[in-house]
Amino acid sequence: MFTGLIQALGTMKPLGGDSWQITCVSQSGEVIMQDLAYGDSVAVDGVCLTVEKVLKDGFIATASPETLRRTTLGGEQTQQRYVNLEASLRVGSKVGGHFVMGHVDGIGRLLMAEQTATSWEMTFSASEAIARYIVPKGSIAVNGISLTVATYEPEFSQFKVAVIPLTYAETNLRYLTPGSLVNLEGDILGKYVEKFLYSGKPHTTDPDNNSINDITPAFLAEHGYL
Repeated sequence: MFTGLIQALGTMKPLGGDSWQITCVSQSGEVIMQDLAYGDSVAVDGVCLTVEKVLKDGFIATASPETLRRTTLGGEQTQQRYVNLEASLRVGSKVGGHFVMGHVDGIGRLLMAEQTATSWEMTFSASEAIARYIVPKGSIAVNGISLTVATYEPEFSQFKVAVIPLTYAETNLRYLTPGSLVNLEGDILGKYVEKFLYSGKPHTTDPDNNSINDITPAFLAEHGYL
């Protein structure tokens, strides 16, 4: 599990087969490397990978064909771009973003990036598989970065986020151009809500409480949850 607060930038190099070498290239790479060990999890552009060998300035991990197919890690642009790195959350650590699982839901595309007086406003497209979990003022992970959804336009399948200068400068967002592909992961809370909402299974043994069958989109809207 991760928080979506990027700790360093790195690059990926294919080693043949499913193996990849990830190298920390930013000065903050020591945050990743200081206690990295065999078997640890590291989010690489939002994709959870397992460390199989620790190197002096990076590590080796396996990215399965399925992972490469469903994420941007397998794209032709991998060797020409930076990837965001975050070590897994430790018990007792601060959760400054939101809970990011490292299980990418799909690929989105940068549509527009505009600098304002206080931030960068970036608009991304999202497929239906991801859009169902997008909520205005809710959280979404873009290339592993925890961001807040500013606006969501379902009719165009796109959403906008406001990126503060620090996040823009310390992540690979600054290297994106219109058309660039990004990994997207919806908020895990939304996925559980959807599961409970449509499972049809009782969620309580108390006859005085509402069952899951009583929780509908209309019920949630009436009580201020939608």
